[in-house]
Amino acid sequence: MCTVGIPQSGIFALGTASHAYLEFDAAKERSGAELVAAIASLREPRTTMGGVNLVAGFRPELWRVVAPDEAPADVVGFDSDVVGAEGFVMPATQHDAVLWLSGSAYDVVFDVARAAIAELRAFGTVVDETSSWPYRHDLDLTGFIDGTENPTLVEAQELVLVPDGAPGAGGTVLLLQKWAHDATAWESLPVQQQEQVIGRTKLDSVELDDKPVDSHVASTDQERFGTIFRRNMPYGTVTDHGTMFVGFSASQRPLAAMLESMAGAANGRRDALTLYTRPLTGAYYVVPAIESLARLAGPGEPTP
Repeated sequence: MCTVGIPQSGIFALGTASHAYLEFDAAKERSGAELVAAIASLREPRTTMGGVNLVAGFRPELWRVVAPDEAPADVVGFDSDVVGAEGFVMPATQHDAVLWLSGSAYDVVFDVARAAIAELRAFGTVVDETSSWPYRHDLDLTGFIDGTENPTLVEAQELVLVPDGAPGAGGTVLLLQKWAHDATAWESLPVQQQEQVIGRTKLDSVELDDKPVDSHVASTDQERFGTIFRRNMPYGTVTDHGTMFVGFSASQRPLAAMLESMAGAANGRRDALTLYTRPLTGAYYVVPAIESLARLAGPGEPTP
């Protein structure tokens, strides 16, 4: 069914102070389709849940089974590690579904997350949970501004959503990864060397004219791979922390090409930033339009 689709609003809800990412696998005695219906029933698709934005995504193969006419073309799960130069590996940790909750404060995110898990207990099991928060407004834990090259909200909806008339219109493809930072090694670098690794100035995020070819900016150049809308967030504790990479694209290829470039899978040249941060997880999810979720919702009223 090729239609006009309305995206899940939480994708573009900037400025939220607290986040939680819950990844689920279907319960052994339940089908994946039942998990999808249960998740679709969690939310009234045109609003937020009690002031908390909820974005739901599904393993591409599972979504294709339950909604074959509303599945973006050629999207597959993160089922194999990305192996790059010097033995560098991005691990594949694909799950059946993800819920990304964001809100103004962690207490409301906490309560809604607990309620969602309780509603889904018969259908799926939480297999990974991460809580996140902003750091100094728009910095990541390297101290650099994150998302400098993000499109504006108006541009993003035109560039990272499946276009009207295509299968899965109004939906998008999500790449979710958890990256752990080696803070001691990173903070031991002089600022000028950090800037060479990133490819931007630290204070004002100006791209370096002479940035190294293995800098993070050069390795993730959107002019080469295509537009990605990033909603990255720091996660963790004082002693164990890093970045949740949350990237959306209208198709999977820009996301996959970016990872291959960072790993040095094609040219043998790793992103310099991967010397100071390493991926712990990796999964792709189809994030359907709200009409698609509403059609698949199970019986009963949505959770308030």
